[in-house]
Amino acid sequence: MARKSDRYPEITPQILLKAYASGIFPMSDSAEDPGLYWIEPESRGIFPLETFHVPRRLARTMRHQPYEIRIDSDFDGVIAGCAGNADTPYRDKTWINQRIRALYHELFTLGYCHTVEAWQDGKLVGGLYGVRLRGAFFGESMFSHARDASKIALVYLVARLKAGGFTLLDAQFTTEHLSQFGAIELDKEAYHQRLDAALEGDGEFYGLDGRATVDEVLQLASHTS
Repeated sequence: MARKSDRYPEITPQILLKAYASGIFPMSDSAEDPGLYWIEPESRGIFPLETFHVPRRLARTMRHQPYEIRIDSDFDGVIAGCAGNADTPYRDKTWINQRIRALYHELFTLGYCHTVEAWQDGKLVGGLYGVRLRGAFFGESMFSHARDASKIALVYLVARLKAGGFTLLDAQFTTEHLSQFGAIELDKEAYHQRLDAALEGDGEFYGLDGRATVDEVLQLASHTS
């Protein structure tokens, strides 16, 4: 379900966090459209953290350490990369407009929005961003300019969430791309049950030891790595 206002009312970071806690999130028609939709899908994609799967080929690639993984070092670079990525679940152009960029930058400044970044030779080549709220993490978007960069960022995110005691990783929608990692689809009632339980707990985004080895990250992220 999507609701759109013909006006463009003020949306503050606090309103945005309340929306996430209620199971809704914003999108726009395009980068040029200043308006926002409130989205409440009838079916919601999530990654069950306890059954997250790392494909064998990706695990082998990770052990070669092709990228340096950084956390929260270049939010503007990540959201710009995501805005330039047209690979979305159900549309052929990005939804990230200037209002989205400004809102999530505010959340980042307040410590509620985080990035996982893949760097190669001093250049940002992939990553993802999302919103943390108590024991839930809401994945927003990802991008990749190098092979497997966004996939590896996702694995590092899952390891970080598991280490920090999170219980929900929201993917918004399921796709064939996400299903290879174990993403599933829940109806609205089942999703809200998981969301409510996650909001009763708390998660520590910086709970993963920065010195963790690739094998430790893989072991944390998946039992089948």
